[in-house]
Amino acid sequence: MAARRSKTARTQNERARRYAARTAWHERQISRRVRDNTLAGIVAGIVILGAIASQSVHAAVTAPAPETTPAPGVSDTPLENPFIDLFTTGASAD
Repeated sequence: MAARRSKTARTQNERARRYAARTAWHERQISRRVRDNTLAGIVAGIVILGAIASQSVHAAVTAPAPETTPAPGVSDTPLENPFIDLFTTGASAD
């Protein structure tokens, strides 16, 4: 009987050891994921801030687009239609 108890105790000890190893591995995985996600968030923030700073510097350094001016001789008023008088005054083209 003593051998049987010893085998059972050994099996239980082995199970407990494996469970402790799995639990420790799982805890390390969780801490690694937290560390990796934190680092990825920091790097993403730095990249976004760098892009914003780059665009701001680029906008400040480059010359603004020239303002458009109308070509000489072109007016903003619409042209009169000479045929409109024929229809509005009642004149006939006999």
